[in-house]
Amino acid sequence: MATQLPDDFKCPISLEIMSDPVILPSGHTFDRASIQRWLDAGHRTCPITKLPLPEHPCLIPNHALRSLISNYALVAPSKSQPYPQTQTLISALTSPSSPLETKLNSLAQLVRLTKHDSALRRKLTEWGAAPAVLKCVDSDDSNLQEKALSLLLNLSLDDDNKVGLVAEGAINRVVKVLRLGSPDCRAIAATVITSLAVVEVNKATIGAYPDAIQALVWLLISGKGREKKEAATALYAICSFADNRRRAIDCGAVPILIGLLDSGLERPIEVLGLLVKCKEGREEMMKVNGCVKVLVNVLRNGSSRGVQYGLFTLNYMCNCCRRLCFEAMNEGVLEICMGLMEEENEKIRRYTSSLVQTLRDNHAIE
Repeated sequence: MATQLPDDFKCPISLEIMSDPVILPSGHTFDRASIQRWLDAGHRTCPITKLPLPEHPCLIPNHALRSLISNYALVAPSKSQPYPQTQTLISALTSPSSPLETKLNSLAQLVRLTKHDSALRRKLTEWGAAPAVLKCVDSDDSNLQEKALSLLLNLSLDDDNKVGLVAEGAINRVVKVLRLGSPDCRAIAATVITSLAVVEVNKATIGAYPDAIQALVWLLISGKGREKKEAATALYAICSFADNRRRAIDCGAVPILIGLLDSGLERPIEVLGLLVKCKEGREEMMKVNGCVKVLVNVLRNGSSRGVQYGLFTLNYMCNCCRRLCFEAMNEGVLEICMGLMEEENEKIRRYTSSLVQTLRDNHAIE
């Protein structure tokens, strides 16, 4: 489809057709995923104008452009998106007489068709596909459940679908999978939570749902590599809502996240960077033996993003407890900071300066 649509519909970063166009404060539009990766890398300039951006730039959905892309996609010639065939596939899902193999085949084709077609994703929800997909998510057959979750994930990629899917009962089904599903299903279910949580109102709904956060914390303990990573990512998404931070802390997330850092998994430092913002989170971190050592190791060995969150978390804790400043110094944090001051990443340099100043203010640096 990308070759059939005007160049103005393409993201300036990815050069792909935008599925979720958002406007930067500079006035230019980008696909949300592409500009978010740019911002997560520490950039605070517009990729086009190079003008500075605020510390936390507001990404405003470009509904007008999104509508144009969707409408154009519906009327433009297409060799690969036969909507009549799609309705037949949905009918196969909803029919009580459809055998398992037919449902599996229908789901597999719908997953493929909806992966890059935002217009079709919205059409599927308009045609009432969501209840049928959710019913398949409830299936005891792990293959059917996995394919249904993959389709649910695709449908959730569109902001217009996210609230509606939650209203249809998606959270109940997904949380059940987090507890009882196969490893692959649990990982996809956690990713669905992340996708649904992009919409602010869903963060509150998910957090308030019984066992949702507890199930993600449990997955951090019992899951394998991919499951742990996706569970931590989902926690990060929903804990940007302040009330959910306390819920995660009450579920025992803090020591588990710190333990995962010590085992080499880096995604949890992003969650800790949110939990440290509340008093209860800091108190729990201080109870964990060796917490400062683990955070300093993140500064020493972590990726650029990991180092950013490590600096932020450690600075927050040192600001609140002088004793931790001396612990950090004993772990060699000052030497690490001197090296980080030469980093190209402006955010890392700024956070490093803040941490060094905190150490000075608490007389940890003579």
